[in-house]
Amino acid sequence: MRLLLLGGTRFLGRHLVEAAQARGHEVTLFNRGQTNPDLFPELARLRGDRLGDLTALKKGAWDAVIDTSGYTPSAVEASAKILSGRADHYTFISTVSAYREPLASGLDETAPLHAPPEDDSLPVGPETYGPLKAGAEEALQQAFDGASLIIRPGLIVGPHDPTDRFTYWPSRLARGGEVLAPGSPDRQVQFIDARDLAAWCLDLLEAGTGGVFNASGPKRPLTMAQMLQDILDGVDGDAQLSWISEDYLLDAGVQPWTGIPLWLPESLNTIMEISIQAALDHGLRFRPVKKTAADTLAWDHSRGSSIVNAGGLNPARELALLEAWHAQKEAKQP
Repeated sequence: MRLLLLGGTRFLGRHLVEAAQARGHEVTLFNRGQTNPDLFPELARLRGDRLGDLTALKKGAWDAVIDTSGYTPSAVEASAKILSGRADHYTFISTVSAYREPLASGLDETAPLHAPPEDDSLPVGPETYGPLKAGAEEALQQAFDGASLIIRPGLIVGPHDPTDRFTYWPSRLARGGEVLAPGSPDRQVQFIDARDLAAWCLDLLEAGTGGVFNASGPKRPLTMAQMLQDILDGVDGDAQLSWISEDYLLDAGVQPWTGIPLWLPESLNTIMEISIQAALDHGLRFRPVKKTAADTLAWDHSRGSSIVNAGGLNPARELALLEAWHAQKEAKQP
């Protein structure tokens, strides 16, 4: 197949390129050439800007387009219009954040979405990300004359993750010692390895599948406790977990998700409890969590990063929280 990737050199995009090459597809990249510009030198490249110059997309034809870099309705609409009639299939990577809050546990693809913002020139941030993606989905469906596939992933993890959210846990557990484990051990968590998501996206577009799918994992519900144990197994660690209540962490000023990755208060955790049954019915498969953890840690070491990543608690803050937690518990003992 002749594939056009809008993006393709950062995280999910690079895994899509690698998987597509392994399957023998002919890949063309369209991007600004600013992120990892030396990656994939053998591929055909079209230079341009999603927010401005799309001239390079006015010539050529492709069997399928995969859009990993569309964040606003206007940008997705522009690319969908210019590629309509010259590509048979358009895959857009959206997000579960497109769903309107409050969310229900087990929500499926029929749940209501955010209303698109009236002004899509607003900066992409926590408050605008979901509504902008919801608007981008609508723009694609209206502008593209062909099969459209909308994927709504949860947290995407694995090697080359620029956010360090999941990476924090393999790195921290490999370091050992006493580790702060947040909230309830039984709380459900969801995420998907970028390589599994990439492989499945290619399966769908090769079959010409259209529609909308949630994409997260694993297949069966995973608790925070089991995830941390699987990561420990994957990194061959011997850390000791100390579970601290969410009320204590919130009172201490720890920010959910950004302060401690994959931790959300129970009232907000429905975003980690979405239904993925439709994706499972269409062949989504997952590698073991411990494999994702081992590969992520190996990548983390390969980039020469410190043990303190961009996401999560720094060691001093973690130690202070643990010491205060133990002191509080001892003070309550008779």
